[in-house]
This record gives sequence, structure tokens and C-alpha cells, in this order.
Amino acid sequence: MTRTVYRYVPHAIRHVPERGVAFEAFCVADGCGAGSGARDEEAGAQDWALGHSGRTGHDLFRRVVTDHARVTRDE
Repeated sequence: MTRTVYRYVPHAIRHVPERGVAFEAFCVADGCGAGSGARDEEAGAQDWALGHSGRTGHDLFRRVVTDHARVTRDE
């Protein structure tokens, strides 16, 4: 008979600062779907949304912040 032993190993997921963060804004007005594209700074996505709103009158946006994370053993 073969026996298997499992060991619980705690892990953690943490932001990886050297990989940065990306900011994006997407217009969710009916039929639009325009987006800012990934920006390195929040102000870039925000400026795009403000400009898009000024040109089109659209006033509802979805904002997305994306980071990189690494999973490591937490021992």
C-alpha cells in the first residue's frame, strides 16, 4: 500500500513594485466602448476620460487599475 502525505504550506500574494501599475479608463456609454489604453500614471487615464467626455458628452466610465503580483511561500 502506498501512502501520500500532504503538507499545508501557506502562501502570500504581494504587489511587485518594480513592475509598476497600469491605469485605464473605458467609456461605458451605450454603443461607445472607447478606451484610454494602459497608462503609467493615473492622470493620463483621467485626462483621456475628461477629454472624451468633453468631446462626446459621455459621462460614465469604468476605471481599471492593474498591478503585477507574485505568489511566494509564506514560511
